This record gives sequence, C-alpha cells and structure tokens, in this order.
Amino acid sequence: MFFARLKRFFVIAVALAVAGPLVAQKSTGRSRPATGSAGIYKGYIVIDAATGNVLLEDNPNVVAPPASMTKIMTFLVVDDAIKAGTLSLDTPVRITEEDWRMGGTQVHLDPRETFTVEELLYALMIQSANDAATALARAAAGSREIFVERMNARARALGMNNTRFVTPHGLPPSSRNEADGDLTTPADFARLSREAVLKTDILRYSSVKRRTFGAAQRLEPTVMDNHNKLLGRVDGVDGLKTGYTRAAGYCLAATAERNGRRIISVIMGSFGPKGEIDMGRSRDLKTIEILERGFASLPSSPIATPAAAAAQSPIRAAAPATTEGAPVRTNLSAPRRPESPVSPVSPVSPPNQSPQPEEQPEELDEGPSVKFVPVRPGKK
Repeated sequence: MFFARLKRFFVIAVALAVAGPLVAQKSTGRSRPATGSAGIYKGYIVIDAATGNVLLEDNPNVVAPPASMTKIMTFLVVDDAIKAGTLSLDTPVRITEEDWRMGGTQVHLDPRETFTVEELLYALMIQSANDAATALARAAAGSREIFVERMNARARALGMNNTRFVTPHGLPPSSRNEADGDLTTPADFARLSREAVLKTDILRYSSVKRRTFGAAQRLEPTVMDNHNKLLGRVDGVDGLKTGYTRAAGYCLAATAERNGRRIISVIMGSFGPKGEIDMGRSRDLKTIEILERGFASLPSSPIATPAAAAAQSPIRAAAPATTEGAPVRTNLSAPRRPESPVSPVSPVSPPNQSPQPEEQPEELDEGPSVKFVPVRPGKK
C-alpha cells in the first residue's frame, strides 16, 4: 500500500512538472487581461434552467473536449434505458475485464464482482469512475459501441450540433489527437445539463458529497468524495459534473437553485493564470463568479419566451437558446484561453481506440481547490 501511494505521488508530481509548461505553450495568442485572481478558460455559458434563456456567455460555441463531463450524457442514456424498461436500478451488472482495465479515476472494479445499476450510477457521478461508465454502457446497450451511438443520437435530438461522443467516460483517445476524442461546446453542454436536470433524477446522485462504494461486497469499501468542491460551499449548488484531462483542461457543468429559481453554468478549458494545472481552483472561482452574476441577471419572474418554446426537443424538454433573446456578453474577470483549431464536428461512429491504462492521465480535480466565500447570502 505504501509503495502504491508513493508511486501515485511520483506520477502526479511528474504530471504537474511536465504538463504545466506544455499547456502554457499552447496558450499562445491574444487574451484579455485578468481583473481578478481567476485563471484562463476557453469559454463559458450560464442559462436559466426554467426557460433555457442565456444569462451570460463568453465564447460559448468553442469546440473542445468535455473530459468527464461526458458522464452526464452517459447518465442520460442509462436513464433512457431505465424508463424504457430494459434496465432497472436493481439490475445486477457483472464486471468484466474491460471494466477492470480502465484507467484514470475509478472505483477499481474487479471481474469477480457484481454491482447494481444504482451503485454504479453513484460511482459515475460522485467518484467520476471510468470503470463504472464502461460497465453501465455495456449493461444499457450490450456494447460500448452501441451505447456511444445512442449518446450521439441523443445529442442530435437535443440540438447539440457541435458535439460528437466517442466514449462513455471522456478519457482522451490513444492517438492523443484531440479531434479523435469526445468534443462539444459550452452551449451544447448547457442543453444537455438542462435536459438531465429537468427530466431525470441526476441531482439525487450529483448532490452527494461522500458515499461508500462496495460496502456489501468488499472487505475494504471505497470511500468516494465528490469532485465538485462547490457542494456545500456555495449556496444552492447541487450538481452536476466536473472534468479534467491535460487536453481538456478543467471543466465544470454546475447548477444551483435559490428561492425557487435554478440556473446552469458550463465552463470549459480552464487553467491557472499562466496556463498551469491548478487542481481546478481557477475553474471553481470563475464558476462561483458566473453563478452569482447569473442569479443577479435573472428577470423578476420566470417567463418562457417564444425563442425558448421554439427550442423544444421532439423527445425531451426545451434546449437553451444561445443567440436571439440572450443578454449581451458581459465583461470578463479572467482572460480566455485561445481555442484549439478544431472545427465543429458531426456525430460519427467511435474509432476503435482504447487508451492503455498507463497512458491515461489521472483526473486531478478531486484535490485541494479553494477556500470559498459566503456559503449563503448574508453570512460571513
């Protein structure tokens, strides 16, 4: 155990030393000067969950990897299977060698184990477990390939026109070519997050700060701590999902409810002020800021607009509008990270690529983040 921890510490230390300069080198080009202590990012958006109207945005259509935010779509497709009656929360899922071989963040599933769909959903949303994502994909669709097809079909139905999924977990492709992996935009992911919040019970899972996994099956259960450090620290926050890889940067789809009003924010491609890996601190600070500004931008009463009604999905709830009727872009408190030269994509079948476990980066955003200011308005 001691040597395993020592090895992990060494790997993380090397990643911090090597990845930071590499990321900083990619962050060339113009960016706006910071007016606060936040870092850089590729883009963000904040929407009113009730209407889908845009409250704030900056570069919301930049195409970039979502990393583990991908698991929101994984949850949605599993939820579709449960509603269709082909799966239930109590369905036992036998773990396979494919699940066991997954890298990155995981709950260390073993081929000798069996877990229910419900337990795997908790692992998916709290621990951001890549092995749980693979097991759920197989349980819901029979194979990962068919499951990814359903993810892309769902994205098309929601109007996520600049999104293409190739995995149920969000890990980068073995080619390390960003264009070969999962790609989306903040605007598209706001659509997805809104669908999940309004039409599923995802908040039941994403709002849990800590939970034990495998208590009935393992001698030493895994204690899962939610990677979303805003839970319990920022008023009203109860979801949704973080994400991090070196290519994606720090990402977060967040939602909060105050006084019966709910908003959703998505930020992608965040790093420290000089492009360094900062354990998600800059991402979290920026999310706190745009959530506060988002609530301040809400109209006095939640009135659905014609634009929001027209954005209704033929399958599910309304998707957020990102152009007409949206508030103008507001001033930034941090420079934006120059976007990668990746064009909008169309859904395609996933390539036959499976990153080797030793090549997959650790998802580091479960580490120390920030010391947050008021948990609730008026408190100090």
